[in-house]
Amino acid sequence: MARETAAQCRKCRRAGEKLFLKGERCYGPKCAFSRRAYAPGMHGAMRRRRQSDYGAQLREKQKAKAIYGVLEKQFRRYVELADKAQNTGFELLRILELRLDNIVYRSGLATSRAAARQLVNHGHIKLNGKLASIPSIMCKEGDKVELHQTKVERDDQTIQPGWITVSDKNEVTVKLLEKRDDIDTTINEQLIVEFYSR
Repeated sequence: MARETAAQCRKCRRAGEKLFLKGERCYGPKCAFSRRAYAPGMHGAMRRRRQSDYGAQLREKQKAKAIYGVLEKQFRRYVELADKAQNTGFELLRILELRLDNIVYRSGLATSRAAARQLVNHGHIKLNGKLASIPSIMCKEGDKVELHQTKVERDDQTIQPGWITVSDKNEVTVKLLEKRDDIDTTINEQLIVEFYSR
């Protein structure tokens, strides 16, 4: 199984905003973006030239891939799947949001998407009563996600989106995701669609 192993904080600095890839570290004083809010590398602190349209589209695509922890081949497949829908941009975000690892993260069972991915990989998550060990499983409306006999504590400070509900027993129910406003993200999906439609 392939996964991204590059430094996570460099991705935040390259994107020019916090992507919250490291969980609690991103909220504290050790956050690399808080200390050095410029691009990584020898010339990162220098002033940049104006960015081209292609550069803006590429940067938005890279930001989305970093946030959701998806590699290029899988991301391209998601774009092709979303291209069949009428609203390609919203459908792409909907596909990314309905991944099992993202739902575990959004419900507060993990502090970051990487931690959620690890919880799923190690067999700590049940989907509709059965153990699920594939983080990229697409959940549907009405699916139930729960912890499987583990001492993982849910973070009550996490703000859950309106399209999931969490019960007292750490059981998460997925609701219908029907509007762009339901997805709380800084991604400009239109730039990603333009990048792939070149």
